Amino acid sequence: MAKIEMYSKMMCPFCIRAKSLLNSKGVDIIDIPAAANPEKRREMVERSNGKNTFPQIFIDGQHIGGCDDLFALERAGKLDPLLAA
Repeated sequence: MAKIEMYSKMMCPFCIRAKSLLNSKGVDIIDIPAAANPEKRREMVERSNGKNTFPQIFIDGQHIGGCDDLFALERAGKLDPLLAA
């Protein structure tokens, strides 16, 4: 099973949607609360090549993007193969 990391923000509707989709796939998510933690937020921005919106999602270290990007992968049938890696 792939390693899923998600930089998130409390009460963020996009974070909630992304977590819901990933939970429906039965995967474990390493949730990294970054909104109120300047060090984690800098780490997120560095890893995501400058993206500073929430969430930012990584699968096996590969930057996937945010919630819309995750759902686009799902619609294209490309999410399950990434999660199974």
